[in-house]
Amino acid sequence: MKAIILAAGRGSRMKSLTDERPKCMVELRGKTLLEWQLLALRGAGISEIAIVTGYKREVLADQGLIEFHNPRWAHTNMVSSLACAEAWLQDAPCIVSYSDIFYSPAAVQSLMTCKASLAVTYDPNWLALWTQRFGDPLLDAETFRLASTGTLTEIGNKPTSVDDVQGQYMGLLRFTPEGWAEVVRLRQALTPEQRDKVHMTNTLQQVIDAGRVPIHAVAYTGEWGEVDSSEDLFVYQ
Repeated sequence: MKAIILAAGRGSRMKSLTDERPKCMVELRGKTLLEWQLLALRGAGISEIAIVTGYKREVLADQGLIEFHNPRWAHTNMVSSLACAEAWLQDAPCIVSYSDIFYSPAAVQSLMTCKASLAVTYDPNWLALWTQRFGDPLLDAETFRLASTGTLTEIGNKPTSVDDVQGQYMGLLRFTPEGWAEVVRLRQALTPEQRDKVHMTNTLQQVIDAGRVPIHAVAYTGEWGEVDSSEDLFVYQ
């Protein structure tokens, strides 16, 4: 199996920490976020790893990874960056990782063994971490609802209470060629401006609404984190 790391954006909420480097090169506990991701992916047995670059791509040139470049990174969102790696997505199942997260090989392995055409990991014990990060967990939370079968029924909307959040989407996914083909089909119905703006969670909700390809949600209870700010770095230290 192959893996794709999405590292095109700057991460403006990191402020001066990303003035001269992409967000994935910010350090946490002595390793860059990219090093954490590579350790987890390789620890799960994945050797073919690509990175989608954009902002400060030259900083990532010596990482020994296959590069897909998004020249319009400043004007597009993450799904457009992922589409730059379409040659891989059309060919075989791929793990897809955001570049501002860290996790263990177990999270990756749980997706590798999943048989669904499209799958995501989630943290069912999200509330304690989000309370630690934000005080009020609903300040940054998004809805995440599951059917009894373990498939995702809602993601990415504004919750009214913690009951609307059955888990925290982590930014770690698995696409098969069939799953990616459904995303491509839905994106073809959008205008170029809409394609530029649509977020990953918006896209996943569109897949859910279309009803053709179920999205399986895989629970993960190991250590992980999302780094959106310098305050997050302090929390995870």
